[in-house]
Amino acid sequence: MSDQPADIQPNLQQNAVFTSGSTLRHVISMTLAGAIGLVSLFTVDILNLYYISMLGDQVLTAAVGYASTIMFFTISISIGFTIAATAIVSRALGAGSFEDARFKSGSMLVYVVVTNTLSAIILYPLLSPILSLLGASGITHEVALNFMQIVTLAIPFMGFGMCCSGLLRAIGDARRAMYVTLSAGISAAILDPILIIYLELGVQGAAITTFVTRIVLMLIGLHGTWLIHKMIAMPDSRQLKVMIRPFLVIAIPATMTQIATPFSNAYMTAVMSEFGNSAVAGWTIIGRLVPLAFVAVFTLSAAVGPILGQNLGAGHYDRINSTMWNSLLFTFLYTMTVWALLAIFANQIILIFGAVDEAADLVKLFSILIGGTYLFQGGLFVANAAFNNLGYPLLSTLFNWGRATIGTIPFAWAGSYWGPNGALIGFGFGGVIFGIAAVLVCFGVIKRLPESQPIAQKI
Repeated sequence: MSDQPADIQPNLQQNAVFTSGSTLRHVISMTLAGAIGLVSLFTVDILNLYYISMLGDQVLTAAVGYASTIMFFTISISIGFTIAATAIVSRALGAGSFEDARFKSGSMLVYVVVTNTLSAIILYPLLSPILSLLGASGITHEVALNFMQIVTLAIPFMGFGMCCSGLLRAIGDARRAMYVTLSAGISAAILDPILIIYLELGVQGAAITTFVTRIVLMLIGLHGTWLIHKMIAMPDSRQLKVMIRPFLVIAIPATMTQIATPFSNAYMTAVMSEFGNSAVAGWTIIGRLVPLAFVAVFTLSAAVGPILGQNLGAGHYDRINSTMWNSLLFTFLYTMTVWALLAIFANQIILIFGAVDEAADLVKLFSILIGGTYLFQGGLFVANAAFNNLGYPLLSTLFNWGRATIGTIPFAWAGSYWGPNGALIGFGFGGVIFGIAAVLVCFGVIKRLPESQPIAQKI
């Protein structure tokens, strides 16, 4: 006899929405709702950078850049756990196992809190040597360290909120998933000018803003998953033991996949540090510009996951194939549009962030040339979403690390002989081949799904 309240079951049944209707409509609606929320999350970082740049000191901008490289690693770990939670819960919903999905949601959140807390404890004493390894020194090192000592304490809150957002996407509630991340952007928009400018706290004010937004992220996520959808049922010790293997089978390779991107960014930060703070400042601006400009591409990988997961659980292979083609079409149209806008407004972007010297050159080069390479990066993101949700997470790890190493290091290293601009060109074009290869392999996996379904469903 189920102990599930009578009013929950119908609500959850309605949320297995991706197994019927237009896959293009699902892709667009999930992506656009996610993009709005993700823009607000990226706004936390870009507002920090904007107000810091208003202080007119590129040393501070560079310090935020070094700190952000470390933050990217911690965020990537949380994204990896969220991918696992979304995949597992969406499959359960697609298969009609609605009460099972509730206990799996609870298990996922327990794992996320424990692992993120351990990550913060391990990272905190290593902050100073990591910053030195990245190339930070002197006052830049000191400012970045102070920033990270505050932000690191909020890692568990961030992981919890991101996982709740993933669970909301798994049940098809794109609107409330958007609210989770939108709340962080609104909080940053309010707090940043007060703390950084009015109270003159500078980089420390930016760190406090980031800390507070992580708590807001957690609270809004908990409201949607627990109070609204009643999606969380706390598991007992037996259920936690049963779910640990399926979780780790996806979470470990998914996390390794996500870490690959900050690894390549860290390498690029180290390369840029050889050309001085202005080059690091330029790379920092690009690092903020990329997720904001290509937000729909980043969102697409998260939006496609639940659609693929539910249809895998329901055995609808034709809809999986259709979802992939529609996702790639969306990526092409969006990327080409954004690239054109970046090229048109390159000079205005430089003025907004007060970039000068090498920083201005890098931002302009990215806007006019390198932005176009994100078409292939988008293909890689979509393919990785398919690998993670269709039972082949190790393939996403392989392709992302291939892009982060073979597709980054030799190209950026060779390009650096022509200065920071050459390094950026190498970085941009080095990943093209991996985007193409990932998409081709992805469709091969989808073609073989009918016979590999029993294997995929086990993880």
